[in-house]
Amino acid sequence: MISDRTVERVREAGDLVEVVGESVELKRSGREYKGKCPFHDDRTPSFYVVPDKGFYKCFGCGESGDLFDWVMKRTGMDFADAVRHLAGRWGIPVEETGVRRPEDDPLRPLHAVNALARDWFRERLMDPEAGARARAYLEARGIGPETCEAFGLGYAPAGWQGLRAHAAGHGIEDELLLEVGLLTTSERSAEPYDRFRDRIIFPIESISGKVIAFGGRVLGKGEKGVPKYLNSPESPVYHKGETLYALGWNRNRIRREEVALLVEGYMDVVALAAGGVENAVAVLGTAMTPEQATLLRRYTSRALLLFDSDEAGLRATFRAGDVLLTAGVHPSVVSFPEGEDPDTVIRAEGEEGFRRYLAGAVDILDRKVQLLEEHGYFTSLGRTRRAMDKLLPTVRATSDPALRDLYLARVSERTGIQRDTLAEEVERGRRAGGGGARGGPARGARGGDSGPGGRAPSGPVRGEGSTVGGGGRRSRVPQGLGPERQLLLVLVRAREFVERAAELVGPSDFLDPLYRDIYMLLLDEAELSGTLDGLPAELVRRIEELKGDPEELEHTGQVFEAAVAKLRDRSLEARREELEGALRRATDEEEQRRILGELGALRRERPGRWNVIRRGRAPDLNHPTEEMSR
Repeated sequence: MISDRTVERVREAGDLVEVVGESVELKRSGREYKGKCPFHDDRTPSFYVVPDKGFYKCFGCGESGDLFDWVMKRTGMDFADAVRHLAGRWGIPVEETGVRRPEDDPLRPLHAVNALARDWFRERLMDPEAGARARAYLEARGIGPETCEAFGLGYAPAGWQGLRAHAAGHGIEDELLLEVGLLTTSERSAEPYDRFRDRIIFPIESISGKVIAFGGRVLGKGEKGVPKYLNSPESPVYHKGETLYALGWNRNRIRREEVALLVEGYMDVVALAAGGVENAVAVLGTAMTPEQATLLRRYTSRALLLFDSDEAGLRATFRAGDVLLTAGVHPSVVSFPEGEDPDTVIRAEGEEGFRRYLAGAVDILDRKVQLLEEHGYFTSLGRTRRAMDKLLPTVRATSDPALRDLYLARVSERTGIQRDTLAEEVERGRRAGGGGARGGPARGARGGDSGPGGRAPSGPVRGEGSTVGGGGRRSRVPQGLGPERQLLLVLVRAREFVERAAELVGPSDFLDPLYRDIYMLLLDEAELSGTLDGLPAELVRRIEELKGDPEELEHTGQVFEAAVAKLRDRSLEARREELEGALRRATDEEEQRRILGELGALRRERPGRWNVIRRGRAPDLNHPTEEMSR
């Protein structure tokens, strides 16, 4: 850890105006400096730097922070690296406290075995004989040696013990390989064997460049029943919901072009890079998560979504859009001709042709409006009302007040509903379920149908085992079911609730890893048709248990609401406890201010539920003026 003394010396020596002025044209305005905000499309200067107080603030988009925040947001560095960077700039020695030696890192052996595997896969790809078929396949897809080298691509031979034998020759035991998922076992045999066989290998790296996992793609169409893509399981070093493929490689280009392309798979990213487009990243076999969106926000405030245009792809597009909006990233949708994807388009039309599609990207809300128009949603009063329910979740998800206002105007214009009425609906939904919080896309969005032609139930929602409902109707929520299982029981029996669940609950709200995986499967394919082949046996068993559960669910909509409320309360309570603990440990005034601000936001989501500080005095934070503080 960097000592507090070093941090304070850097803070005192640092010239915020000088650092910000390198990328923003600042003009003096009294004791402050102003310019156009680099974090959003700022037509009139609304960005201020206050050197006397050491912070910046944009009155347009709300971005604010100090010298360290600026470096972190503009470069993607973490706090420690930002301090070191600025210390080097002003010649300040960095003092470390409680430094841990590399050999003391408990994750070091896992990173080392992943690095060994990556090198072995690369050697197999370059082997004149063993890698010939894999190289020919990649070259046919327009991916040459230079691109393979840039992304560290490799090849896993068809044998069952190749990597295991290679690792054993270096003294590496099976346990390490099993822990990171390079080896696996089956029900028929406990003898470990290579997970990846006869596949192109895509190493997955952390932002710092450490290999944390792998993805494998079959050559060509593959055999029937064999999944096209096979991914490493989660491990102590790999959490797929917190990682974006190729962000480490492409982040600088994303920062320069001020936009990220979000695609569905490894091959799309690599094919685009081979074609000259190097600002793409991919989600890793899961729906877009708040953690991924927050990670992307370090580098850009704009994203173009290049998912498939079929029904499943559109669901993924709009889920990702709402999550991005909550994180402060403005998404637009790119559409390709039917049957085409980024890989096929850039190979057929080249970089110039591909970029023409990017230029035609449509704002996420406008794309929703287009699809609703195509399906006749504005042809009657009832269908217009349902159209509003489908549009408002995106409005609620938007954390940018200016963009939310534009969205309200757009929905009002298209539906004919007065803007004030829409604003009341948005606020009512945010109060009822929270709007755009951590842990799920468009948290608290209440739009969408609870079933064909119906609206979601409203009114107070209580915990499981309680009586819920309004209008004089009372229903007993099943006793003894945890909220995760309760919600999944609803979703496997009433698939029309899946889209609404995606608007309210994120995968990170599930503590049980198997239930979390089932939820993500449902988000990707509500019918769970054809998705069980190749899944782990325990996961399949849990799915079958849910499908065959004899528990009767009366008034399904109310059970759904109760389960969602329970999950949200649990997530918010856990976050509150985490923040209060951090506040008790914090000694830095700026850190205390940041934590108090987040606690205040939680309290506003659940008014009357918690006090921000339950015991003891709040720290004295008489610092910058209220309107300029974060």
